[in-house]
Amino acid sequence: MNGRRARFTRDGDEIVITPRDALRKGKDFTVAVTYGGVPEPLGGPIVFGSNYGWMKTTDGVFVACEPNAASTWFPSSDHPDDKATYDIRIKAPKGLTGVSNGRLVSTYDKGDSTYTHWRETKPMATYLATATIGKFDVKTGTTPGGTPIYVAIDPVLANSNNVDVYAVTAAATDYWSEVFGPYPFEETGAIVDDMPEAGFSLEVQTKPVYSAVRSETTIVHELAHQWFGDSVSVERWKDIWLNEGFATYAQWLWAEHQGTRSAHDSFLAGYNARPADAPFWQITVGDPQRDTMFASAVYQRGAMTLQVLRERIGDAAFFKLLPAWTKIHRYGNANTADFVRLAEKISGQQLDDLFQTWLFTTGKPALPTP
Repeated sequence: MNGRRARFTRDGDEIVITPRDALRKGKDFTVAVTYGGVPEPLGGPIVFGSNYGWMKTTDGVFVACEPNAASTWFPSSDHPDDKATYDIRIKAPKGLTGVSNGRLVSTYDKGDSTYTHWRETKPMATYLATATIGKFDVKTGTTPGGTPIYVAIDPVLANSNNVDVYAVTAAATDYWSEVFGPYPFEETGAIVDDMPEAGFSLEVQTKPVYSAVRSETTIVHELAHQWFGDSVSVERWKDIWLNEGFATYAQWLWAEHQGTRSAHDSFLAGYNARPADAPFWQITVGDPQRDTMFASAVYQRGAMTLQVLRERIGDAAFFKLLPAWTKIHRYGNANTADFVRLAEKISGQQLDDLFQTWLFTTGKPALPTP
């Protein structure tokens, strides 16, 4: 600590460090932790204490940490409100590529190994870190709007479906930059790995990871998280609808942008598909419990809330609200109360009843009166 050896104790996944000298209030200090080991996947559903972390592939490792698996491979304050910048260096067997967050600083071969150095200069929550390693076909360039792009795809999946990951990533990054505000990071991209056991994708900062090529809607969902979840992160996990509801609503906006279905029709389809007695309506979206924080209601009813809000305050105010939200809280953390206050400020309307009904009241709400 501050360059001097310090005493420490470890209990499970917590480490307590005792400095030799007293720390001065309000002053920065530096802690360096030397560590090592073999990360292992935790397995089970994605909830606290039972998530995936590092998963072996046939040629390397697939790394996705939400919500709290980062601590399985590096010492950290593993919580979304403790962000940091990162330098991640990867040593891999020669012929494999190590891909991580931010921009590639350097890569070189030495002996039987390949070394890569990645740097993320913008604040990042721990669960958004990755160090995925494997055989990849890499394509780089810039989006039409000028954002650098890096897409790595496992060659096994090159012809697995008709989704052009690079093209969709570029197009969605540019479109969300128009709707949500300027792209918040130095690079956009994707990591597509052959990991069918994972069965999910994740909004890793700057390069979402996909366990196989999914669909266009999956890509636009994960890229929307670069604004909602990555740049603007939740203060507490109970506000997770601010991540997943917004990214799901982005899928509806993309369909509207493509001219295939309006967001209103997407809302009605989800609303009408679930009867009043469905368990879906019994989850408190604004404060889900530990085992339901990734339930479909958090995603879908969260998106429904945004459509109801849009129809209440009108398009002009709604599409002013989204970039205002990402600008005010850029690279920081926020909660539901913050969003409600901003929505009321921009719209000039009292909105407590709307959010209380759609986020905090169980049961199927009545459709808003036109």
